[in-house]
Amino acid sequence: MLGTREPPHRILRPLRAAPVRLVIAAAAAAAIIVPAAAYAVPAHSSAHPSYPAWVGTWASSPMTGATSSTCPAGSGGITNQTVRNIVYTSVGGKDVRIRLSNTFGTAPLTIGDASVAVDETGAQTVPGTTRQLRFDGGTSVTIPVGAEVVSDPVQLNVQPMQDLAVSVYVPSLSGPATYHATAVQTNFVSTAGDFATADSASAYTTSINCWMFVDGVEVSGSSHVIGSVVAFGDSITDGFQSNPNANDRWPNFLARRLDAIAGPTMSVVDEGISGNQVLTDSSFAGVSALHRLQRDVIDQPGAKVVILLEGINDIGFTDLGLDNPPATAASIIAGYQQIIARAHAAGLRIIAGTLTPFLTLPVATTGYQDAQGEVVREEVNHWILTSGAFDAVINFASAVASPYDPEAINPIYDSGDHLHPNDSGYQVMGDLIPLHMLFGDRH
Repeated sequence: MLGTREPPHRILRPLRAAPVRLVIAAAAAAAIIVPAAAYAVPAHSSAHPSYPAWVGTWASSPMTGATSSTCPAGSGGITNQTVRNIVYTSVGGKDVRIRLSNTFGTAPLTIGDASVAVDETGAQTVPGTTRQLRFDGGTSVTIPVGAEVVSDPVQLNVQPMQDLAVSVYVPSLSGPATYHATAVQTNFVSTAGDFATADSASAYTTSINCWMFVDGVEVSGSSHVIGSVVAFGDSITDGFQSNPNANDRWPNFLARRLDAIAGPTMSVVDEGISGNQVLTDSSFAGVSALHRLQRDVIDQPGAKVVILLEGINDIGFTDLGLDNPPATAASIIAGYQQIIARAHAAGLRIIAGTLTPFLTLPVATTGYQDAQGEVVREEVNHWILTSGAFDAVINFASAVASPYDPEAINPIYDSGDHLHPNDSGYQVMGDLIPLHMLFGDRH
């Protein structure tokens, strides 16, 4: 059945890439710079809350491209095997449904069996929590090329900040799998056979570092979740270089803060892709933010707010000679303007994060540690901070910069590559966001 994501039964939706037409426009003069204040949810935010039927509690952006021995997503990489994906929730609910993807497949994908369960440790699930998934009542489904499927809802008492195991049995794989490369999470592949509903970890003998076939977990039945925050970005949103299995991406820290508040709250779904760009599609880092905005943000169930942190790879890849044509501050800003317009047209608030520092000494001649790239970063950040184009701004750059050199990341937050934060840096970013900003209060 073709359609949108909203009905509670099977949905098959082809991927449609929106046409991109960049128009350079003059920036508005007013600035909206929101300080990192201690949160206090505004009283009016919960006066008449609107509760969506479903919200995303976890998501990852689907992609295709280069694979490795630790991510068998190439043609024939999975044959008569079960993949057990471990995912971390941001909110709970009484019912759950799972979104499976063949977005970038080149042949129809048959799912022979699938389940969701509460994870205990590793690939072991908590006995009594396994729910076999059905698709319009059947236990198997074939997903056409370029489409997704959403399972029928099942009853499961999902808790916030909980690991779930989503297991997918694939009889055979012809062509590449749709996957998410940077899981920062150990997932598992079984020996030959269907082990989707097995509690035991004994058949799951191979560890992988990507998520395969699953790109969303949605819940309903919560009495206080009024919508979803979509974190939309690149490797810094994806949590690259954070500790595996720790769930220390900045969106995770934000989700834990939202879970701790009394009254209405929101889920957080992470739609970061390592290496992703605002303007340019990549064979190894997903389609551009402009091309995936509809799928990854606007179509997310219950989406209310998007936090955009992207553009650093447009700069870095230009410095490496990988972009054609090269990205400039003007072209990145024009991309932002399109994203803002489309988000607002869909009724979403959009908040921008400033691009974090990457320049180190001695200055390199190519790559991210490039003096010309730093000029572009500063021009883009100036526009973010002063244009008034976004509904609010979070100054991530200032928060993680060295107190002695604003062009470099603070050593205590540096993962070691001078570009990506470590777990402490990601926590600073997640803790920086004033929660009242997410609920519509700009002051």
